[in-house]
Amino acid sequence: MNCLLKLMGPCALALFAAQTLSADLEPRVQPVWKVPRTDLGQPDLQGIWTNATLTPVERDTKFGTKLVISEQEALALESENTEFRDEQNKPTDPSLGIEDLPKDCGGGFSGVNCGYNNFWVDPGSHLLTLNGERRTSIIVSPDNGRMPAPTPKGQARMMALYAAYRGKNGADGPEVRPLGERCILSFDSSAGPPMLPLLYNNIYQIVQSKDVVLIHVEMVHDVRMVRLNAKPRPDAIRQWMGDSIGHWDGDTLVIETANFRKDQSYRGSSENTKIVERLTRVSPTQIFYEFTLEDPENFSAPIKGELAFNATNEKIYEYACHEGNYALPGILAGAREEERVAAQKAADKK
Repeated sequence: MNCLLKLMGPCALALFAAQTLSADLEPRVQPVWKVPRTDLGQPDLQGIWTNATLTPVERDTKFGTKLVISEQEALALESENTEFRDEQNKPTDPSLGIEDLPKDCGGGFSGVNCGYNNFWVDPGSHLLTLNGERRTSIIVSPDNGRMPAPTPKGQARMMALYAAYRGKNGADGPEVRPLGERCILSFDSSAGPPMLPLLYNNIYQIVQSKDVVLIHVEMVHDVRMVRLNAKPRPDAIRQWMGDSIGHWDGDTLVIETANFRKDQSYRGSSENTKIVERLTRVSPTQIFYEFTLEDPENFSAPIKGELAFNATNEKIYEYACHEGNYALPGILAGAREEERVAAQKAADKK
């Protein structure tokens, strides 16, 4: 090499050095990631995914219309959650009684409900991150990240639903109890649509065939069958989770769902709700999930949300709801005991 350089003139030597330096500094071009395809040529959404996140469906009012927060703010919130969970995971003094339970133990539980403690919950440990943005809510529209105001009819519907579950006859029999208590559907809207995270069991498995996309939901072992390019079933046929019809829009799976049952409701929605979902594989480890819920009869505006389904190595376990459902007979037995005590007191006054 030294001999070669000695034979080269000053200009040639300078050119050689410049070319060498240029080659060393040239950035390596990363191959563009492409959405993988199944053997059928469909965009491949298959795998096991989780939508667990600390980001709530509805935004905390302190954030106003602020959908995105800084990384520093997000890390601070995640740190607060970690500290809270560590505190909740400390052993309970066995000498304490039920009246000594904390007034607020987090996760929406308080008082005697704190028996459903931190051991049972697994909401995730990070805020929702989409396209590098740290989100304060899953709902993106309305702009305040909260459920829109109900219409007068919608408000009456919600009050009727609440009265049915909590009123005087709310424990007359299993038929009037919520669907989750009866092991019919997942609590809130885990099975969907829309498919939203809960305190635990936020695992989904997607399997594709030529005509169907199957979404297996861990919570209460629900299974959604999305029929591709199919005709909607007659209005008279009302199904749990509605009638879901899917089609491919480029690399995005679009699912349109209607024909819900009257006894299935998302925060007061009616059986005439229309929901459109969009699932797009944006990386080897993430699906971008969007949904729009329209129910003008009950809500003053459409509800739009965005969420990430992240790849996970977790396994889906059977949710043996009926086999371990001691809560429902306990609720009914408790109501019968209250009735017995009330009847005894009335008889004693005579």
